[in-house]
Amino acid sequence: MITVHHYMTVSAILFALGTFGVLTRKNAIVIFMCIELMLNGVNLSFIALSHFMGNIDGQIFVFFVMTVAAAEAAVGLALMITFFRNKESIDVDEINMLKW
Repeated sequence: MITVHHYMTVSAILFALGTFGVLTRKNAIVIFMCIELMLNGVNLSFIALSHFMGNIDGQIFVFFVMTVAAAEAAVGLALMITFFRNKESIDVDEINMLKW
């Protein structure tokens, strides 16, 4: 029998893997993918707790998180294209556009 604890464990593992990827990777596209992994871990916990509690609030939050994730992906991809055009690289260490 699968309980809410199993879903929360998988959610925590997804979030931890995403956090590890954000903290250790230097490629900006991989960092954005790890952020999406973290958001999916949060979405899984929202859905599991929503089902466990018997209400629809978690599913509404997931809809908003997915909307924000889609906007973040679009803006992030546009930024990566701009950085690649200027610097010929998307390595996070080489992106220092805010410096003079």
